[in-house]
Amino acid sequence: MFNNLPPITKNIIIINIVVYIITNFFLYVLNKPELYYTLSAYYPFSPFFKSWQIITSMFMHSPLSGGEGIMHIFFNMFVLYNFAFLENILGGKRFLILYFLSGIGAYVLFNLWEFVQVEMFARQLEDLGVNIYDYFSGTDFQLKGSADLIENQKLLISNIVRIISSPLMGASGAVFGVVAAFATIFPNARIGILFIPFPIKAKYFLIFSVALSLYLGYNGLDSGTAHFAHVGGALVGFILAKIWRKHLNRFNPH
Repeated sequence: MFNNLPPITKNIIIINIVVYIITNFFLYVLNKPELYYTLSAYYPFSPFFKSWQIITSMFMHSPLSGGEGIMHIFFNMFVLYNFAFLENILGGKRFLILYFLSGIGAYVLFNLWEFVQVEMFARQLEDLGVNIYDYFSGTDFQLKGSADLIENQKLLISNIVRIISSPLMGASGAVFGVVAAFATIFPNARIGILFIPFPIKAKYFLIFSVALSLYLGYNGLDSGTAHFAHVGGALVGFILAKIWRKHLNRFNPH
Protein backbone atom coordinates (compact mmCIF):
# COMPACT_ATOMS: atom_id res chain seq x y z
CA MET A 1 0.00 0.00 0.00
CA PHE A 2 2.90 2.35 0.79
CA ASN A 3 4.29 1.77 -2.70
CA ASN A 4 1.08 3.17 -4.17
CA LEU A 5 1.58 6.57 -2.55
CA PRO A 6 2.29 9.47 -4.92
CA PRO A 7 6.03 10.26 -4.95
CA ILE A 8 6.13 13.58 -3.10
CA THR A 9 4.04 12.32 -0.19
CA LYS A 10 5.99 9.07 -0.02
CA ASN A 11 9.33 10.87 0.08
CA ILE A 12 8.12 13.33 2.72
CA ILE A 13 7.03 10.45 4.95
CA ILE A 14 10.30 8.58 4.38
CA ILE A 15 12.39 11.67 5.19
CA ASN A 16 10.40 12.26 8.39
CA ILE A 17 10.93 8.68 9.53
CA VAL A 18 14.63 8.65 8.65
CA VAL A 19 15.24 11.98 10.40
CA TYR A 20 13.36 10.71 13.45
CA ILE A 21 15.49 7.56 13.65
CA ILE A 22 18.77 9.45 13.17
CA THR A 23 18.03 12.24 15.66
CA ASN A 24 16.87 9.81 18.32
CA PHE A 25 19.94 7.62 17.70
CA PHE A 26 22.15 10.65 18.34
CA LEU A 27 20.05 11.66 21.35
CA TYR A 28 19.79 8.33 23.18
CA VAL A 29 22.54 6.06 21.84
CA LEU A 30 25.34 8.55 21.28
CA ASN A 31 24.09 10.91 24.00
CA LYS A 32 24.49 13.89 21.67
CA PRO A 33 21.37 16.09 21.87
CA GLU A 34 22.93 18.85 19.78
CA LEU A 35 21.37 17.57 16.56
CA TYR A 36 17.89 17.96 18.02
CA TYR A 37 18.64 21.55 18.97
CA THR A 38 20.24 22.33 15.62
CA LEU A 39 17.39 21.05 13.45
CA SER A 40 14.44 22.26 15.55
CA ALA A 41 13.26 25.85 15.07
CA TYR A 42 13.69 28.59 17.66
CA TYR A 43 12.20 32.02 18.15
CA PRO A 44 13.78 34.22 15.42
CA PHE A 45 15.39 36.57 17.95
CA SER A 46 16.74 33.71 20.04
CA PRO A 47 20.51 33.15 20.11
CA PHE A 48 19.76 29.53 19.18
CA PHE A 49 17.97 30.44 15.93
CA LYS A 50 19.42 29.47 12.55
CA SER A 51 17.66 30.24 9.28
CA TRP A 52 17.63 26.64 8.03
CA GLN A 53 15.61 25.58 11.08
CA ILE A 54 12.43 26.94 9.49
CA ILE A 55 12.65 24.07 6.99
CA THR A 56 14.38 21.33 9.01
CA SER A 57 11.95 21.69 11.92
CA MET A 58 9.16 20.37 9.64
CA PHE A 59 10.91 16.98 9.73
CA MET A 60 11.53 16.96 13.49
CA HIS A 61 9.26 15.38 16.10
CA SER A 62 9.25 15.00 19.86
CA PRO A 63 11.86 12.58 21.25
CA LEU A 64 11.03 8.97 22.00
CA SER A 65 10.95 9.37 25.78
CA GLY A 66 7.56 8.79 27.34
CA GLY A 67 6.05 7.55 24.10
CA GLU A 68 4.82 11.04 23.13
CA GLY A 69 7.30 11.30 20.28
CA ILE A 70 6.05 8.13 18.62
CA MET A 71 2.47 9.40 18.78
CA HIS A 72 3.60 12.81 17.49
CA ILE A 73 5.22 11.48 14.33
CA PHE A 74 2.70 8.65 13.88
CA PHE A 75 -0.31 10.97 13.93
CA ASN A 76 1.26 13.49 11.53
CA MET A 77 2.35 10.81 9.07
CA PHE A 78 -0.96 8.96 9.39
CA VAL A 79 -2.92 12.08 8.47
CA LEU A 80 -0.54 12.88 5.61
CA TYR A 81 -0.87 9.31 4.34
CA ASN A 82 -4.65 9.54 4.34
CA PHE A 83 -4.64 12.80 2.38
CA ALA A 84 -1.94 11.72 -0.06
CA PHE A 85 -4.45 11.60 -2.93
CA LEU A 86 -4.48 15.41 -2.86
CA GLU A 87 -1.09 15.24 -4.56
CA ASN A 88 -2.71 13.50 -7.52
CA ILE A 89 -5.30 16.26 -7.72
CA LEU A 90 -2.95 19.23 -7.36
CA GLY A 91 0.11 17.74 -9.01
CA GLY A 92 3.45 17.12 -7.37
CA LYS A 93 4.84 20.64 -7.76
CA ARG A 94 1.80 22.34 -6.23
CA PHE A 95 1.58 19.76 -3.45
CA LEU A 96 5.22 20.40 -2.55
CA ILE A 97 4.58 24.15 -2.53
CA LEU A 98 1.51 23.58 -0.36
CA TYR A 99 3.41 21.47 2.13
CA PHE A 100 6.41 23.75 2.60
CA LEU A 101 4.57 27.07 2.49
CA SER A 102 2.12 25.72 5.07
CA GLY A 103 5.04 24.73 7.28
CA ILE A 104 6.59 28.18 6.89
CA GLY A 105 3.23 29.82 7.61
CA ALA A 106 2.99 27.71 10.75
CA TYR A 107 6.37 28.97 11.93
CA VAL A 108 5.53 32.61 11.14
CA LEU A 109 2.15 32.73 12.89
CA PHE A 110 3.40 30.79 15.90
CA ASN A 111 6.30 33.19 16.37
CA LEU A 112 4.16 36.26 15.81
CA TRP A 113 2.17 35.14 18.83
CA GLU A 114 5.40 34.43 20.71
CA PHE A 115 6.59 37.96 19.83
CA VAL A 116 3.39 39.42 21.29
CA GLN A 117 3.99 37.39 24.44
CA VAL A 118 7.63 38.47 24.76
CA GLU A 119 6.72 42.13 24.30
CA MET A 120 3.95 41.85 26.89
CA PHE A 121 6.30 40.30 29.44
CA ALA A 122 8.99 42.88 28.62
CA ARG A 123 6.55 45.76 29.21
CA GLN A 124 5.49 44.26 32.53
CA LEU A 125 9.15 43.99 33.50
CA GLU A 126 9.69 47.64 32.60
CA ASP A 127 6.86 48.55 34.94
CA LEU A 128 8.76 46.65 37.64
CA GLY A 129 11.98 48.53 36.88
CA VAL A 130 13.77 45.93 34.74
CA ASN A 131 14.94 46.36 31.15
CA ILE A 132 15.02 42.87 29.65
CA TYR A 133 17.65 43.90 27.10
CA ASP A 134 19.98 44.98 29.90
CA TYR A 135 19.33 41.65 31.58
CA PHE A 136 20.44 39.72 28.49
CA SER A 137 23.31 42.06 27.62
CA GLY A 138 25.85 39.98 29.52
CA THR A 139 26.76 42.81 31.87
CA ASP A 140 26.73 42.45 35.63
CA PHE A 141 23.02 42.82 36.23
CA GLN A 142 21.16 42.28 39.49
CA LEU A 143 17.47 42.36 40.33
CA LYS A 144 16.58 44.83 43.05
CA GLY A 145 13.62 45.51 45.29
CA SER A 146 11.53 43.66 47.82
CA ALA A 147 11.36 39.86 47.87
CA ASP A 148 7.92 39.86 46.26
CA LEU A 149 9.05 42.28 43.56
CA ILE A 150 12.08 40.16 42.73
CA GLU A 151 9.91 37.03 42.55
CA ASN A 152 7.60 38.75 40.07
CA GLN A 153 10.59 39.87 38.04
CA LYS A 154 12.02 36.35 38.00
CA LEU A 155 8.70 34.89 36.88
CA LEU A 156 8.43 37.30 33.94
CA ILE A 157 12.05 36.71 32.96
CA SER A 158 11.55 32.95 33.10
CA ASN A 159 8.57 33.30 30.76
CA ILE A 160 10.73 35.13 28.22
CA VAL A 161 13.58 32.62 28.61
CA ARG A 162 11.12 29.77 28.07
CA ILE A 163 9.94 31.30 24.78
CA ILE A 164 13.39 31.95 23.32
CA SER A 165 14.78 28.57 24.43
CA SER A 166 11.87 26.27 23.55
CA PRO A 167 12.18 24.72 20.08
CA LEU A 168 9.33 24.30 17.62
CA MET A 169 9.29 20.94 15.87
CA GLY A 170 6.93 18.77 13.90
CA ALA A 171 5.13 18.44 10.59
CA SER A 172 1.78 19.43 12.12
CA GLY A 173 1.65 22.89 10.54
CA ALA A 174 2.43 21.53 7.07
CA VAL A 175 -0.05 18.68 7.53
CA PHE A 176 -2.74 21.11 8.69
CA GLY A 177 -2.13 23.01 5.47
CA VAL A 178 -2.77 19.86 3.43
CA VAL A 179 -5.98 19.13 5.35
CA ALA A 180 -7.14 22.75 5.01
CA ALA A 181 -6.49 22.67 1.27
CA PHE A 182 -8.56 19.51 0.92
CA ALA A 183 -11.40 20.98 3.00
CA THR A 184 -11.35 24.13 0.85
CA ILE A 185 -11.40 22.31 -2.48
CA PHE A 186 -13.88 19.64 -1.32
CA PRO A 187 -15.80 21.33 1.52
CA ASN A 188 -18.72 18.89 1.48
CA ALA A 189 -16.66 15.71 1.33
CA ARG A 190 -17.26 13.53 4.37
CA ILE A 191 -14.20 12.34 6.24
CA GLY A 192 -13.79 9.89 9.08
CA ILE A 193 -11.88 11.15 12.10
CA LEU A 194 -10.39 9.13 14.95
CA PHE A 195 -12.58 9.16 18.07
CA ILE A 196 -15.57 10.53 16.11
CA PRO A 197 -18.01 7.66 15.42
CA PHE A 198 -19.49 9.19 12.26
CA PRO A 199 -18.08 10.98 9.19
CA ILE A 200 -18.32 14.76 9.09
CA LYS A 201 -18.02 17.30 6.30
CA ALA A 202 -14.49 18.49 5.72
CA LYS A 203 -15.44 22.17 6.05
CA TYR A 204 -16.91 21.61 9.52
CA PHE A 205 -13.88 19.65 10.64
CA LEU A 206 -11.59 22.46 9.46
CA ILE A 207 -13.65 25.15 11.20
CA PHE A 208 -13.74 23.15 14.43
CA SER A 209 -10.00 22.36 14.33
CA VAL A 210 -8.98 25.98 13.73
CA ALA A 211 -11.39 27.33 16.36
CA LEU A 212 -10.14 24.79 18.91
CA SER A 213 -6.50 25.60 18.14
CA LEU A 214 -7.16 29.33 18.52
CA TYR A 215 -8.92 28.77 21.84
CA LEU A 216 -6.23 26.48 23.25
CA GLY A 217 -3.40 28.69 21.99
CA TYR A 218 -4.85 31.94 23.27
CA ASN A 219 -5.64 30.51 26.69
CA GLY A 220 -2.30 28.76 27.02
CA LEU A 221 -3.90 25.34 27.44
CA ASP A 222 -2.01 22.18 26.44
CA SER A 223 1.13 24.32 26.31
CA GLY A 224 3.23 21.46 24.92
CA THR A 225 1.43 21.85 21.58
CA ALA A 226 2.06 24.71 19.15
CA HIS A 227 -1.60 25.50 18.46
CA PHE A 228 -0.93 28.73 16.56
CA ALA A 229 1.40 26.79 14.25
CA HIS A 230 -1.59 24.64 13.31
CA VAL A 231 -3.61 27.75 12.56
CA GLY A 232 -0.79 29.25 10.48
CA GLY A 233 -0.47 26.09 8.40
CA ALA A 234 -4.24 25.86 7.90
CA LEU A 235 -4.41 29.53 6.85
CA VAL A 236 -1.78 29.06 4.15
CA GLY A 237 -3.43 25.85 2.94
CA PHE A 238 -6.78 27.62 2.74
CA ILE A 239 -5.37 30.58 0.78
CA LEU A 240 -3.49 28.41 -1.71
CA ALA A 241 -6.49 26.15 -2.25
CA LYS A 242 -8.75 29.15 -2.86
CA ILE A 243 -6.34 30.33 -5.54
CA TRP A 244 -5.83 26.93 -7.14
CA ARG A 245 -9.43 25.75 -6.96
CA LYS A 246 -10.38 28.02 -9.85
CA HIS A 247 -7.88 26.26 -12.09
CA LEU A 248 -8.28 22.62 -11.09
CA ASN A 249 -9.15 21.58 -14.62
CA ARG A 250 -5.78 22.90 -15.80
CA PHE A 251 -3.75 20.91 -13.31
CA ASN A 252 -1.32 18.36 -14.60
CA PRO A 253 -1.06 15.61 -11.95
CA HIS A 254 2.37 14.66 -13.21
